[in-house]
Amino acid sequence: MDIQFSPTRPDADTLAFIVPKGGFDALPLAAAPTLAAGAAASRFTGETGTSFESFVEEGGKTVRVLLLGVGSAGELDYEKAGAALTAKLSTSGAVHAAVEFFGGAAGEQAARLAFGARLRGWRIDTYRTRQPEKAKPTLKRLTLVATGADAAWAKEAAIAEGVAFTRELVSEPANILYPESFVERCRPLEALGIKITVLDKAAMEALGMGSLLGVAQGSVREARLLALEWDGTNGASEKPVVFVGKGVTFDTGGISIKPAAGMEDMKWDMGGAGAVVGAMKALAGRKAKAHVVGICGLVENMPDGNAQRPGDIVTSMSGQTIEVLNTDAEGRLVLCDALTWAQRTYQPEVVIDLATLTGAMIVALGDQYGGLFANDDALADDLIAAGKATGDQLWRFPLSAAYDKLIDSPIADMKNIGGRFAGSITAAQFIKRFVEEGVKWAHLDIAGMVWSDKPGGTWDKGATGYGVRLIDRLVADKFEA
Repeated sequence: MDIQFSPTRPDADTLAFIVPKGGFDALPLAAAPTLAAGAAASRFTGETGTSFESFVEEGGKTVRVLLLGVGSAGELDYEKAGAALTAKLSTSGAVHAAVEFFGGAAGEQAARLAFGARLRGWRIDTYRTRQPEKAKPTLKRLTLVATGADAAWAKEAAIAEGVAFTRELVSEPANILYPESFVERCRPLEALGIKITVLDKAAMEALGMGSLLGVAQGSVREARLLALEWDGTNGASEKPVVFVGKGVTFDTGGISIKPAAGMEDMKWDMGGAGAVVGAMKALAGRKAKAHVVGICGLVENMPDGNAQRPGDIVTSMSGQTIEVLNTDAEGRLVLCDALTWAQRTYQPEVVIDLATLTGAMIVALGDQYGGLFANDDALADDLIAAGKATGDQLWRFPLSAAYDKLIDSPIADMKNIGGRFAGSITAAQFIKRFVEEGVKWAHLDIAGMVWSDKPGGTWDKGATGYGVRLIDRLVADKFEA
């Protein structure tokens, strides 16, 4: 969908008017009184994301008119209105929609509405060869009647591109997206100025990454460690903020195999890595004045004759040993080596990992919040604030030495599961053991957030792109010069 901005209303088959709550009495149309009466009869009051649709005679032709509510007209209100616009018109038969703002709009508001429209308009039709005509998208162009939006839109468009990239990766099936092909999908990011480093199996073996490689040993797809570095400070900031993503491109559970029902969903078990690379694309795309590194531990967890067994003991890159009691608790085994490599390579002061880590987190929070664990209160507060600002919300959980004994092993330094209770917390406690002294760290368990079985505010059914905007806002607020 082509998005443009214009100082005047263009000729379009659909007119959309952005209306604050209770403010649609003076629409610039001949049929304004009729529309207002119809909207009132339909109980449309301008609440955020709500709409009223009608057809009127205007300029000698029949046009579709849409009233879209922005409620109190806050930042997220405009975004939700833009998303509602696309959801309403995408397959409606409308081709070109012109958007006017009741009482005018600042460039930032127009750009934010366009951002919401772009997010909600994303869909993946790569593998569709047949579709009913009414299911095909028709909306080709969106023109917003506003001035001064170019700079704001350039930034928002870059973030939207990052979200789209994440959704694309999360949506791809595992026969298409696996560790090697994940890396190749990221190669075009070099054109944005991102430096890419890739470690193959031999390189990781030389570094002693027995924990990560143990997860991958049952698959014919070799593991990869992918690092993407963006330095928008031109070397002024020596220590980057580092984001580490779990990239299990398919998770059968290994020998501790998952039930067959729903296993197809495990193509999105790389959602943490997907969020990291999408955020890197967004940051580079908008030329963020920050030094950021994104690292992805990429593996496929399969059960073959060479697969890791329950009871195996592996040695991590840190030198700590792990008794693997359940091969389906694999994400933490990937993250611990990726975290160690990240800290030793870049010496960061701040490290944040993102992972679709535990089913226990979905039980606790459903699909409304990602779980947050942190060893630093200020970092936790910054992440929560970034989540509220973008809609990628987080809820903080405790860390405590009292939980550590649940993952102590009688034969190794630790075991990879802690029992039935507090599963998300013991997983976080496991990862915490690989955070080096003095490093501020946060762990985001986003198991319930990267995929949705129903449409949401700014996404259709499927991949949500969760995490990209969260990372981008955190960097913008706290790490950008």
